[in-house]
Amino acid sequence: MSDIYELEQIRQRILERYRSDPNIRVNVSLRQPKLHLNNVPVRIAGVYRHIFQVEETSSGQPKRHALQYADVLTHNIELLDI
Repeated sequence: MSDIYELEQIRQRILERYRSDPNIRVNVSLRQPKLHLNNVPVRIAGVYRHIFQVEETSSGQPKRHALQYADVLTHNIELLDI
């Protein structure tokens, strides 16, 4: 299966969840920008062509993060509820 096809499948699953119930839990381990989240509840705030945006409040303040579908493919981001 090609990576482009897999990326499109990931985007489609995230888009469907965004439309039905945008609240999910994620594990994120990124170096640039440095971001580590472990089983954190987030709300999908937007789904775009190359990225999706999530909002989390683990620090007490709402923060938005732009994440790439490719990081889901490489397992740097795990979507636990999808």
